[in-house]
Amino acid sequence: MSGEPEETTPGTVGTPGMTNRRALFAGAGAVGAGALLAACGGGDTGGGGQGGDGDGEPVTPPRNGAGDGDDGDGEDPALAAVGDVEVGGGLINAAEGVVVTQPVEGEFRGFSAFCTHQGCVVASVSDGTINCICHGSRYSIEDGSVVQSAPELTPETQNPLPEIGVTTEGDMIVRS
Repeated sequence: MSGEPEETTPGTVGTPGMTNRRALFAGAGAVGAGALLAACGGGDTGGGGQGGDGDGEPVTPPRNGAGDGDDGDGEDPALAAVGDVEVGGGLINAAEGVVVTQPVEGEFRGFSAFCTHQGCVVASVSDGTINCICHGSRYSIEDGSVVQSAPELTPETQNPLPEIGVTTEGDMIVRS
């Protein structure tokens, strides 16, 4: 051997510890493609998928059933106390991934707490809307419809917040 790396063909191995140019460029291309896909992954305008923490950082949405705070007795944990949800406002239960609103007295509605633009957790409920601070989306507390869309979308092209069924049990609000 001359100490020079051997030119290899697919399916063969070169000199131990040496990498041929083809393998080097193929590996670099794969890393670049992976980074590009990861960077583009958050742009889904659908209502599902990964969420965020309100600052654009992704979080995994809670699951229904085991692992979502259920204590194993078959009952879902309370989402909020009736007295904690103001009429005309709402409360965000980020741990359960639910926003509970009370558009009119005694009528409680539940919606996903994950913005349908890029999955950030919504940050507040005020003035009749559920608000995401990541890109300015706002949703109606009555039906989850888009009141103000993210900049590159319109209310017609951005999905509303998915509704989550809720009911009252005594003085607590739970999933229905």
